[in-house]
Amino acid sequence: MHTTHQFSNIIGNSSPMLAVFELIERIAPTSSTVLITGESGTGKELVARAIHVHSPRHDRPFVALNCGALTETLLDSELFGHMRGSFTGADSNKKGLIEVAEKGTVFLDEIGEMSPMLQVKVLRVLQERKFRRVGGTEEIDADIRIIAATNRDLEKMVAEGQFREDLYYRINVIPVRLPPLRDRADDVDLLADHFTNKFAAQMKKEIGGISREALACLKTYTWPGNIRELENAIERAVALERTPSILPESLPDAVRGGGPVRAATSQVVPASGSGSTPLPAQGFDLEQHVQHLEREYIAEALRRSGGVKVKAAELLGMSFRSFRYYMKKYNLK
Repeated sequence: MHTTHQFSNIIGNSSPMLAVFELIERIAPTSSTVLITGESGTGKELVARAIHVHSPRHDRPFVALNCGALTETLLDSELFGHMRGSFTGADSNKKGLIEVAEKGTVFLDEIGEMSPMLQVKVLRVLQERKFRRVGGTEEIDADIRIIAATNRDLEKMVAEGQFREDLYYRINVIPVRLPPLRDRADDVDLLADHFTNKFAAQMKKEIGGISREALACLKTYTWPGNIRELENAIERAVALERTPSILPESLPDAVRGGGPVRAATSQVVPASGSGSTPLPAQGFDLEQHVQHLEREYIAEALRRSGGVKVKAAELLGMSFRSFRYYMKKYNLK
């Protein structure tokens, strides 16, 4: 089992992902058909590519097709190819992806969206390893491995007559279930760091990391859109951030829970002696509150100085050495 956090561009160190890495290694050398299931945004195509890369077919083409993105006619032509004149606009013979991928791998994403007619044609490829182009009569051999993926419940679709039972059993030879991001919280910081570095390099911005507070927001959010949503959130944060470290303010509202948590203002009692400083009746963590204020002032000084640390230190009446200490303390480097 892998102990590293990356496997063929798939990032993870949590138990569910280490199990996925191990399964990929075991099934990649075979030619068996694979069905990858999981919620939208969990990285199903990355897993399909990893299986291909670690298979004996790795030096042959890997072609991917989203079955939910095309009409039945276009999907038919994309997958199986067509002969000239077989339909309006078919000006010449065209190879389909199955032909292009000869001796390689065909990845059929969102196979649950495929029409009944195309389900029959894909079933024939799996059973007989042969197909015909649209409008053609010649039988063409298909030496390919098919990897399918879906975020839908195919068993339920079979029971409701929306998906062919025989095709379901043909594609579900080796099932691979991808966990949602909320079930692999240990991987959020790894993924967030990866995306931060990626987008900082793309945008040529000097962002060295993620502040503790921002990371806490990332780790407590449930990520209904999974890795794709996390990637989008980090891209947005890198684009908006004006300091050397991502702060909660640059994250989407939903991720940071509508903004930083503030002390309760109801049921307050005056502090003894002054009567001017409100203190929540239930009390609160003073040290944590002071640290929060420190971090906010350090971050704001960095913002106002455009990231120039000497100027930021001057704004706060601090020595440069002290300022660097606080930056390190609050992971704002």
